[in-house]
Parts: sequence; structure tokens; C-alpha cells
Amino acid sequence: MIEDQLKAVLATITEDATLIAVSKTKPVSALLEAYNAGQRHFGENKVQEMELKYEALPKDIHWHMIGHLQSNKVKYIAPFVHLIHSVDSIKLLQEINKQGEKNNRVIKCLLQFHIAEEETKFGLSLSEAVELLNMQEYAEMKNIEIVGVMGMASLTEDQNKIHDEFHFLKSLFDGLKSGYFAEQESFKEISMGMSGDYKIALLEGSTMVRVGSSIFGSR
Repeated sequence: MIEDQLKAVLATITEDATLIAVSKTKPVSALLEAYNAGQRHFGENKVQEMELKYEALPKDIHWHMIGHLQSNKVKYIAPFVHLIHSVDSIKLLQEINKQGEKNNRVIKCLLQFHIAEEETKFGLSLSEAVELLNMQEYAEMKNIEIVGVMGMASLTEDQNKIHDEFHFLKSLFDGLKSGYFAEQESFKEISMGMSGDYKIALLEGSTMVRVGSSIFGSR
């Protein structure tokens, strides 16, 4: 069933976008089924769960940390995480850089922006992101690489609102690209869109969609 649902989702995604199978709370057997069907990018939102699954599954999987990340948990995923989507402070970025140095690797990150109405969602404002990117501390970091942006739309039935929020994130990306990352080819990722709204996200320029229930079934 997972293989069929995975193929159905892949059929709706543009070639230049990456599908991240959101596997949080799902058993290793479910991930293995998706893996055997060709899926290599998996997203988790809890450090401990990601760590356990990393140990249990093949090592060519790209692990994406998509949940809110506490600084004191970074060390557990620093040796293997492929991309951290949820960077929302200089403090967190400093810790990722520190753990990247300890593990002798450069860890790729996305800046998470708050684009939804809900106050409960995490993320930077444009002014906070600009402040971060202008800090001397950021300029001195050698073990992180910011490769794009991430955001979550409001939980709403209003598709125009979702379009507007994703369009806003794309405009933030474009502004940062021209202002700070014009020479950096790797700054190209826009992680937006989940099971309920990823098709809208793709229309608005998403390069990474985070899809869980449409592949694995509801939690």
C-alpha cells in the first residue's frame, strides 16, 4: 500500500522538486517499504526518533530534521543529518556550527520563516533573518551552510490564503538570494508544502515538499 501511495504522490510532483517522506511516528517497517520502493529522503521532527531510525535503516538515506530543534539536541543528529529545515535563531545556528566542527562536516540548513497566522508556529521574521545574516558571528561560521528557506502555511480551507503565504515565502527567498546569496549556487531550496497543500506549494515555487499522511496514512 505504501509503495502505491508513494508512486501516486510522486506522479503529482514536478521533476525538479524533492519529495521528503515525513515518517514521524511511523515504524521502521513502514520506512523500509518506502525505501524499497525507491524513496531516499525522509523527514522526522523528533531527534530521538530520527536517531533510532538512522541506526536501524540503510545508510544511504538522507535524513531531514523538519521539527523545532532545541540546541541541546543538535549533537545527537550532527554526525548524519542531511538537512536541518528549522533554523530560527542565531543560538541554534551557533550550536549546529559547533557540532558540525566536532564532526568534521558542514551541515546544511534552511532558515525557517513564520508565514502563517497561527502564533504557535515557529520561525523568523524578515527583519530577524536580516539581523542574523549581518552578524559577525554568522560570518565566522565555517561548519554550516544555509541553502534556502522553509515555512508552513496556515491550517485553513482558504486556498487563496495558502497561495498568498507560499507566495510570500518565495518572495522572501528571492530577496535573500539577491541580497545575500547571489554567488552561492547551493542557495536554491524552498521547503514548503505538506500533504494537504503541497500542490499549491509547487505552483508557488517549492523545491521540497514534506508529505506524510498521503504516503503512510494518517497517524
